Parts: sequence; C-alpha cells; structure tokens
Amino acid sequence: MIWYIIAIVLVAFIFDFINGFHDSANSIATVVATRVLTPFQAVVWAAFFNFVAAFIVGTGVAKTVGSGMIDVKIVDANVILGGLLGAIIWNLITWYFGLPSSSSHALIGGYAGAAVAKSGIAAITWGAKWVLTLSFIALSPIIGMLLGSSLMIAVSWMFHRANPGKVNRYFRYAQLASSAAFSFSHGANDAQKTMGIIVGLLVATQALFVNETGFLHSFYVPTSDHMPFWVEIGAYSMISLGTMFGGWRIVHTMGSRVTRLRPVGGFCAETGGAMSILVATGFGIPVSTTHTITGSIVGVGATQRARSVRWNVAGRIVWAWVLTIPASAFVAAISYAILAAIVKL
Repeated sequence: MIWYIIAIVLVAFIFDFINGFHDSANSIATVVATRVLTPFQAVVWAAFFNFVAAFIVGTGVAKTVGSGMIDVKIVDANVILGGLLGAIIWNLITWYFGLPSSSSHALIGGYAGAAVAKSGIAAITWGAKWVLTLSFIALSPIIGMLLGSSLMIAVSWMFHRANPGKVNRYFRYAQLASSAAFSFSHGANDAQKTMGIIVGLLVATQALFVNETGFLHSFYVPTSDHMPFWVEIGAYSMISLGTMFGGWRIVHTMGSRVTRLRPVGGFCAETGGAMSILVATGFGIPVSTTHTITGSIVGVGATQRARSVRWNVAGRIVWAWVLTIPASAFVAAISYAILAAIVKL
C-alpha cells in the first residue's frame, strides 16, 4: 500500500506538469503574439518565474484545497487518485481542442466528484471556501477584463501624443516585466493546488508512514498545516517543466484568435491578470489563471473596438469554463468507481 501512495504522489506531479503544459499559454501567449520573445525564449522566461514563486509566496491556497473543501475524514488514496485522473483527462481533452479551460477548476471538480462518488454530497464541506471559489469562476474574468481595459485606457491617454512606433518599442521592454509578473502569479496560485492535494493524501494515510525511517518517513504528514519542503519544490519544479514544454494549440487561441495584440496591449493584459491573481492568492483563494488572462485580453481588445474581439471564439472558451467542474467531476467519479472495485483499501 505504501508504494500505491507513492505512485499517487507521482501522478499528482504529472498533473502539475500537465497543468504547466496546459496553462503555459496563460503566461506566454501575449508575449509571443506581440513578437517580443520567440516561443522558446518565452517558455524559459515563464518557467523561471513560475519557479521563483516557490520562495516568496505562502501556502494559503494549498491549505484551502487540502482541507477547506472536502471532508478530510472520507479522503483516501482512491479518492485522491480518482480526482487527479478526472482533472488530467479533462485537461488533455481541452488541450486537444485548443480550449484554454481551467486546470484549477478541473482539479477541484475532480476532487469533489471522486469524494461524492464515495460518500455522497455530504462529502463536500460547503462554506466560505466553496463560495469564494465558485464566485471567482465568474468574477476572475470580469476583474481581469476591468483591469485590462482600465490599464489600456490609462496608457492610451498617457501616450496619446506619442509616436505609436516609439510607444510599441517602449512596451516591448515593459512587456518582459508584465510577462514575468504574470508567470510569477501563475506559479504562486496553480502550483499550490497540487501541493494541497498531495498533503491531503499524506494526512489521510499518515498511519502508513508514522513508523517508517529514512526516505519514507518524509511522507509522514500529521496535519494539513504541515507542508513538507519536498512537496513545495516538487510542485513548483513540475509546473515549471510543464511550462517549458508549452501548449502551442492554446497559445494560438489565446494569442491571436481572441483578439490581435500589440506590445502595449500585451503589457496591459498581463499586468491586469497578474494583479488579480496575486490578490486572490494573498487571500488563499484558488482562482483560474486562464479565466483571468482571457478576461484581460478581451478587455484590452474591447477598448479598441468591440468588433476587434472574436466573440465566437470567446464564447467557446466560456462554454469550456462552464463545463470544466461538472465534466471533470463526472470523469473522476467514474475513475473512483473503477479504482474502488480494483484496489481495496
């Protein structure tokens, strides 16, 4: 059974890798679309700042996911693995179709779906954490849109007499900073969700490791308030590696199919998105970096003229958002049922 738990931890890190792979578009689409960086330069840049977040931000989001949403008394290895499989499968489906859905909500939906499959709706601990998480499905793109459009209007007003060519050259450099800020915020919020899932697993199975020594004793986690250093570094490393491999289908959708961006627009979209996510992270709220940056890009595009936004593409993205939690929950519930029939705990 010990090796089953270790295998699930590895699956969690695989999810984190896919998260970075799937969500790399959030960090690099605008900086690639505006040709400030080549795709290779952009993914290295984003991966570096994803990892830097490990040494600066806290673990509030990890604690929310690990103990604030599902009754920890019913959590076992099959629930965790079922939830991870639901999230991974949904991520791969949306990646294949080039849809920037939320890895965060796929994980939360998968976790909830597997828990409900085991113990019914009572498995979910309804409260402020769920209210905030579900609210931010709608609020994060709206906040991103408002900040992105506000910044674009402010910058346009400040530089309305400047030569457009000079403005774009200036913001090519400024966009390096905004891209770094957004990549930092992506790592700060998204990597913590996997950390929370791993800690939830290790707390639920702590009895297996309490008497172990050496390497295996590092898997002993007595409470959800304890975050092993190896879990933090592993999660941030995997999301950074995933970002380096990149999800080019989604980069194309985010960087050019929603709206056409210039460096000044890319700067405003990334800065608005980063501000939104860092505030949410400070309050321990797991938000979708995908939702936020998409809203920011739409907000920037709409300040030019409404027709500059391809609303049919934006509509497909919104449908992917709406379906993410129920779809990943459904896949996770099936995965849990299969696992429970095969693996007797």
